[in-house]
Amino acid sequence: MRGPTLRRTLGTLALAAIAFLAPTAHAKPSGSWRIEFNHVTDNDGSITLRIAPLEGTPIDVETRVPAKTSENSVAQLLSDSLKATLGTKNFRIGVDDGESVIIKKRGKTKNFEVTIVNNSMTGIEVSVKRE
Repeated sequence: MRGPTLRRTLGTLALAAIAFLAPTAHAKPSGSWRIEFNHVTDNDGSITLRIAPLEGTPIDVETRVPAKTSENSVAQLLSDSLKATLGTKNFRIGVDDGESVIIKKRGKTKNFEVTIVNNSMTGIEVSVKRE
């Protein structure tokens, strides 16, 4: 391969590597996170969040949600699932403004990342943000 063909091949390989690595990008750890819902679910589904403390073992939390569930009810279901799985010793978990779930570390708990591992719900928007 010479000239333009080699450059095109290398460019294609670089784009493929970026596309492959992009989904594995991690959020910046924080001590407080907001998960916000907007609209209503169209289907029975579930959402799985990964709570990954710095220097700790990640914990996946799955929440099942029935069809036609409002944003406020989805937030409450997620809050209940997080409390049941994570407990309340190291985290403060609650619903804010009806449609948002806030997760905050307590005491000397390490900062953590929150990512969506799976979301099979349609019709509802989900966003995860550092506070």
